Amino acid sequence: MNFLDILGLTSKQIQVFAFVGPSGTGKSFRAKLVAQRHGIRAIIDDGLLIYDDQIMSGHSAKLEQTYMGAVRVALFDGKEERDEAVRAIRRLKLKKLLILGTSEKMAGKIAVRLQLPPIEKFIHIEELATKEQMEQARRSRVIEGKHIIPVRSNEIKKDYTKIFVNSVRVSLARKKLLSRFIKQKETPEPTANTKQFEKSIVRPEFSRVNRKDISQAALARMASHYTQQYNKDIRLKKITVSFDASGYSLVLTIDIPFDQQLIDFTNGLKAFITDMIEKVTGTLIEDIAIIVDKILPPKY
Repeated sequence: MNFLDILGLTSKQIQVFAFVGPSGTGKSFRAKLVAQRHGIRAIIDDGLLIYDDQIMSGHSAKLEQTYMGAVRVALFDGKEERDEAVRAIRRLKLKKLLILGTSEKMAGKIAVRLQLPPIEKFIHIEELATKEQMEQARRSRVIEGKHIIPVRSNEIKKDYTKIFVNSVRVSLARKKLLSRFIKQKETPEPTANTKQFEKSIVRPEFSRVNRKDISQAALARMASHYTQQYNKDIRLKKITVSFDASGYSLVLTIDIPFDQQLIDFTNGLKAFITDMIEKVTGTLIEDIAIIVDKILPPKY
């Protein structure tokens, strides 16, 4: 008998699903609907184990003062929180579990840390939300700093009063209402237990800093630094930073080394700069455009 057998977490006894997508695109808002569609009662989201409408273990990453602190909580970096979640999963004798994550890699890491079987099915936010819906969610995250915790407000008000903003109820009984936030051809018939979902709206500690307080000059300096960190042979010629209702956008004009694949190189640079700025500042970058002016001659 292996360790998972001892815990009662073998793949025969619990199926693990993952709902993944970039930060701020509406995963927590749709989590209950995804769970209902697959007959799942337990959700792992931002450091919490949620069963039906109750928080069974953990504390929300949204209480953390810094973005990186929130990431560590979401990944169950602390041993005490990991052990508490494992014990709760075992006690509940779950048949299915849904993990929310910003990527398949993140969801897989959470599954490993909670000593769960491999994830059987990945569900991507793009399967459920349109591009316009995801952009709307992202704008709300960037401009208003609002996040969703998929539990009733009475659960949140007990321990999260300082970040609680409001609650929203979502009904499955009306197809027109459902179509506003989930992309699907058919709406499952609601039952007495799943007719309405209540979600709590919070403003996390790490998002209280006004994004406009971070100057465009500071973002330009950071982008310049991370460009050189990505590849010291890049010649940075110009950076422009703009801010509108959608968030911050950057345009970098560069010369790149001779021996690089253009598309892969620029996509990698864009992803690296975006990831580093968001991790360090908690500021979401709407877009980075890379303009390649020249291919630098090879060094001999």
